[in-house]
Formats: sequence, C-alpha cells, structure tokens
Amino acid sequence: MVSVIAIFDIGKTNKKFFLFNEDYKIVEESSKTFTEIEDEDGFPCENLQVLSKWVRNTLSEYLQDSTYDIKAINFSAYGASFVHLDRENNIVTPLYNYLKPYPIEIEKQFYDIHGTKEAISLTTASPALGNLNSGLQLYALKYRRPEIFSRIAASLHLPQYMSFLISGKHYADITSIGCHTALWDFTTGNYHDWVFKEGIDKKMPPLFPGTDVIDIVYNNKPLKCGVGLHDSSSAFIPYIKHVNEPFLLISTGTWCISMNAFNNTPLTQSELENDCLCYMTYEGATVKSSRLMAGYAHEIVVKKLSDYFGTELNYFEKIAFDKNLIRKEPPLKDLTSFDVSAYASYEEAYMNFMKQIVLAQKASTDLVINNTIKKLFVDGGFAKNEVYMQLLADAYPHIEVYAASVSQASAIGAAMVLHRHWNRFELSNNMINLRRFHAASAFD
Repeated sequence: MVSVIAIFDIGKTNKKFFLFNEDYKIVEESSKTFTEIEDEDGFPCENLQVLSKWVRNTLSEYLQDSTYDIKAINFSAYGASFVHLDRENNIVTPLYNYLKPYPIEIEKQFYDIHGTKEAISLTTASPALGNLNSGLQLYALKYRRPEIFSRIAASLHLPQYMSFLISGKHYADITSIGCHTALWDFTTGNYHDWVFKEGIDKKMPPLFPGTDVIDIVYNNKPLKCGVGLHDSSSAFIPYIKHVNEPFLLISTGTWCISMNAFNNTPLTQSELENDCLCYMTYEGATVKSSRLMAGYAHEIVVKKLSDYFGTELNYFEKIAFDKNLIRKEPPLKDLTSFDVSAYASYEEAYMNFMKQIVLAQKASTDLVINNTIKKLFVDGGFAKNEVYMQLLADAYPHIEVYAASVSQASAIGAAMVLHRHWNRFELSNNMINLRRFHAASAFD
C-alpha cells in the first residue's frame, strides 16, 4: 500500500480532492463543480449539503481502496465563508456568498459604534469590504436575525468546517481568522475589541495550530486530521519552506495578490485605499499584501478581442512576445475599458493590453515590495503567460523574476504543513519548478 495524505481543496468554482504520496506527487485527483442554490434573499450561495456529502463520501471511498494507506487529511478553502452550527451541530444558515451586498444601515451602525472605517481597517489590516470582512457577517446576523444568532454555538470558516466534517471538532485557524475578516487586531495579536464587546468571541472556537493534528478514527481508520487553512496562505507555504532569502510572491488568478512576508511596516491609510491588506502565515506571521483584479480584467478583454478579431477565445495563448508592437500609452484606470478597436491586429492589441496589465500590476506590487526583496515569483495562470512574464521582468529589471510552478500549490501547502505527522522522509527541496525571465527593455 502507498502511504498518502488526503487533501480537499475547495474553491468557489472547483472542488478538488487529492492524494499525495510521500514525494508530494499526485497519485489520485478528482474535481467537482456544484450548482449554487439561493439564500433566503434569493442571492446565490454554496450548496453546503451537497458539498458536505461529497467530502464525506469521497474520503470513505478512498479509505476502502486497498491501493492506498491514508495517514492524514487536511483542507484548504476560500475565505470569508462562515458555516454556523448550533449545539447539536446542525447548520443554522446558508453559506452566505461574500459577494452579496452588505446592508448599508448595519454597516453604518457598526462603524458609528465601534470606530471609523479607517481606524477599524488599520487595526484589522484589511480594507472595509462588506461581507468579505467575514466578522461583519456575524455582526449583521446579530442585529438582523437575532433569533438565528442566538442559536449559533460555533462559527467555522469553511476550511475548519471541512475539518469538522471528518473530526467532529470545532476549531479556529489563524490563517482564516487573520485574513480580511475584521476580527483580528494585528496591533495586539488578539481578537479586536469590538469582537468582545459584541459577544462574537463566544461564537469563535479555540485557535488550533496549523501544524498540529487531531487524532481521530474515521470509518474504523486512524487518521491525523488537520484543521484546514485559508487557500491563499496555504499556497504560500511551499515558498516559505524552500526559499532561503527574501522574496515576493504574486499569486495570480481572478485576483493577482502580491504577498510579502518580509515587509514589517504597518499598513497605511493610503495603502488600504489601494486594496492592500495583511494575510497571516500558519505560524502567525504577517504577510503584507496587495490585490489587483487582473485575471478578471484579462478574461473580459480576451472575450472582447475574440469577438472583435473573430478568433477562438484562447488565441492569446499563441501570442509570442514582441516588444516592437508595444506603444507608449498612459496607464488605464480601468483595465476592462481597454479599447481593442484601436489596434490593427489581435497581436498588437493583446501586447498593449498586457502592458496595461503589468503597469497596473507593478503599481499594485510596489505598494508592498521593499528593498530587501531579491526574488519575485509568479504562480497561477499568468505564470504560464509568456507575454505577462516578460513584461514583468522588464518592469523589475533589478530583481530576479521567475515563473513558478507548484502543482496545486494550496493543496500541496496543506499537505506540507502536516509533514512531520505522516511522512517518513525529509521534506524535498525541489518542489518548485522555476523559469527565470530577463529584462528585454520593453518599457524603454
């Protein structure tokens, strides 16, 4: 039998399951998408019942597979995602969508009582983001649906709810609590004062170290069960473990997040207004970060390019970098407003659009980069984009710029953090595949 760790990696769209062997190679994987349902207001939300059933059934299926000896299990999942349980562990509310508009009157009440947006944002290291500040989801429940709020015995972020499904235990995790929740005071290293004043702390289970495990028996099989991690913090782990000098990671997807664990300066008001925030490592260290919705803009403009020039949607994948096609144009305030009709060819339009993406990316990254950084890594979708990578190398000619490939980084991170509990071997140093890009004077 092959010794493995099981990982559930839960994204907004794709729900993934992996078995990793002791070399951290994927030996089994599956992916599911589930149709959303609606909450009581008719807003789309996760089908928690279907998701929960899939998690339990999938694990049970592989526990019965004699090919594998599952030693441990862990979870990574998106943030801003509370599951509220009553004293009998019944789910009390839908898994509210963090994109749902936050009630204006409740927001005003919150900041009138507990401090200005600026003050709360500075201490909790996150912009005011409505339901993306998951702590405010609980606050809204308390005042809009007090009868529901009173039933809540434990509020678990989604990674910790996944863990609960298998362990039956209620725990909180610092990567989920310390990520744009408005719950954590980064200046004191504890929950914010408003959390205690509103009794929200009583809904929070005890914090559990991300490197520790719960010893359980599931379907007659002993398992080491982790409590789960926020997916962005989890994807950071392979780099923390293997890079021995100061680095910055740009994790690219719908959001492109620049993450710097080597910048200890407190967030400023200006940085907050430009979509900076702090994440937390599994060890509780602050990761100063900035966000740019570049992947979303790319999706929108690529569709416009395809429609205008009559190409297949993924034609951009065939485009080779050509600095001679790049015009000197001022940065766009809104990347999605890029005018594809101003260019003679798809190639020229795409090259100049990607320059706009990278100009915006540099402006975003510059908010959190500092002079200690020697290497810049890009993972996710844009790491595979030759044009993006070359332009980024041009934007940072004095820093080593690498396209990084860590297969399923958030899942791997969730496995690595439990390494000592299930793996007989030393942690490998060759988990990250790197390709360096050198400046080509595209910004001259």
